[in-house]
Amino acid sequence: MGRNVRKAAFQAPQPPPAQPIAVDPTPLLETMYQRIWATSMRDLPFINPALSVEAVGFRRWQSLTASPLAEDNSPQPSGDPAGRSRPSAQGDWVGALVTPWFINLFVLPGGGNLWSDRPAGARCHIEFPIGPLEFIADHDGSAEIPAYQYCPLFAPPGQFASQTAARAAALAALAALFSNPSPPDTVAPKSAVTKTGASRRAFFRRIAKG
Repeated sequence: MGRNVRKAAFQAPQPPPAQPIAVDPTPLLETMYQRIWATSMRDLPFINPALSVEAVGFRRWQSLTASPLAEDNSPQPSGDPAGRSRPSAQGDWVGALVTPWFINLFVLPGGGNLWSDRPAGARCHIEFPIGPLEFIADHDGSAEIPAYQYCPLFAPPGQFASQTAARAAALAALAALFSNPSPPDTVAPKSAVTKTGASRRAFFRRIAKG
């Protein structure tokens, strides 16, 4: 008797390997989201009209080891499970994007080992000094940047009265991302999911203290 296997109603296809971005992706990412803003988002009720599209703080970042976790907690061929990561001239691109409808962290392919090719909607945990954070993959072959992974921060960003305040929050998020957390008390090993949740809570606490 065969086992019943529950499958998602829709599963995006595996995209082709992402082409590494050789130069600062800030202008291209801003162009991409300015187009989306003008063509798709401008008239939606939840946007914050005080904000505009702005990419901030993009830099290359490289892991010293490699194996992020996928949604099912299986190892994947990139990332940094020990939290050993550093700035690098050859790493993947990490930064933040402010728009009138969200503020997110982004990881973009730069030829480093944070990046792993995933179908749109797939989730993975990427290690940073603050700890592992969950990112969501997206892919659009016709876009200025076809493949990217994002971690939602504020969506919608209605609490920000100005672009200056939104930019400061995005930069505070990046500062927290690359800061080492306080040494934890000695406890029994945690599962990857529990560890990710704790890291995310610590991450947002740092942003709040900003």
